[in-house]
Amino acid sequence: MESGPETFAGAAFALFGAGLLLWTGVRVRAGEPVADGVAPRGAAVTGLCFGAAFLVTGCRLLGFW
Repeated sequence: MESGPETFAGAAFALFGAGLLLWTGVRVRAGEPVADGVAPRGAAVTGLCFGAAFLVTGCRLLGFW
């Protein structure tokens, strides 16, 4: 059984990662910049990579893998 702080951290990581993936996807699909003052393609790739990394980390902490 996971401890309280591990469960909280896993939920926080998973929610942040899912939110970042959703935010990046919506912004790219609408043709709007993902980050202000950054190259659009680089910001989208960075957002997707970090979103996936946070989501995987959160799922790992929650015990899904």
